[in-house]
Amino acid sequence: MKMTGLAILNAYNQSASFAYFYDRMKEELNALGVGLKQITNAEILTYIDSKGDILDSIKDKYDFVLYLDKDLYVAELLTKQGMRLFNTSEAIRLCDDKMLTHIVLANNGIDMPVTVSAPLNYIGSDSDCFLKNLVKQISFPMIAKENYGSLGKGIRLLNNWDELVSYEKEHKFVAHHYQEYIASSKGFDYRLILVNGKVEAQMKRVNDNDFRSNISLGGHGEKAELPDSYIAMAEKAASIMKLDYCGIDLLSSSEGKPILCEVNSNAFLTEIEKISGKNLAKLYAEHILNSLTRQ
Repeated sequence: MKMTGLAILNAYNQSASFAYFYDRMKEELNALGVGLKQITNAEILTYIDSKGDILDSIKDKYDFVLYLDKDLYVAELLTKQGMRLFNTSEAIRLCDDKMLTHIVLANNGIDMPVTVSAPLNYIGSDSDCFLKNLVKQISFPMIAKENYGSLGKGIRLLNNWDELVSYEKEHKFVAHHYQEYIASSKGFDYRLILVNGKVEAQMKRVNDNDFRSNISLGGHGEKAELPDSYIAMAEKAASIMKLDYCGIDLLSSSEGKPILCEVNSNAFLTEIEKISGKNLAKLYAEHILNSLTRQ
């Protein structure tokens, strides 16, 4: 019987990049004799009933799930139903929360920007105690990031105390953190795509009009050949987080050494396949099939 997978996408983000990702994966999986259908997280009804049992509309209908979303609750419910997700719900959980990513990778010899988590604020009162401690560790300008977000959104460069106070008040009910600004990597970084823990493609992302290098914010990709130290850092991070597929963004220090910026469980294919000339969708499809046939 032909193996069939289900791709789950976010109902509220129907961008061309997600569509390209799905189309490419469907094309390459079909070439391997594996079917692929798609559904959104709003269409799939996965829930816990009054008896405490998990119910859903897809169990026993698909051999695997290609999870092109960040909805952790659906991912966890499907995993508890015994479905194999690519990436796993645990890997998605670790990637989706940027602060959690840095915590998991800490104490592993991976250089990262100085990173400080903002304390949770449940009632909305103001206190400058945390901010006074923060500026003892990170000088201006500094980076402010929402813990959840993608495509460069929710990231701001703060240049002084007033901007910091304003940002903290604006985000008092939003999980966020602050980081050292790596000025040597202003407007550029390196995006590496890894499949099964191995770097398969790399490019330099450049944005001449923004400190963020994201393609979605006007950046563009360029061919890049990276030193072994960059490759080793990316592969180590992917291994620690047990990712089937990911995009890892590395900054460059003033000495040219790699600094880990972010890990993305659903990094887009469009630009990097074009720049690198690598068939990344095929490599990912082959990994999925190999993983399932080894079970």
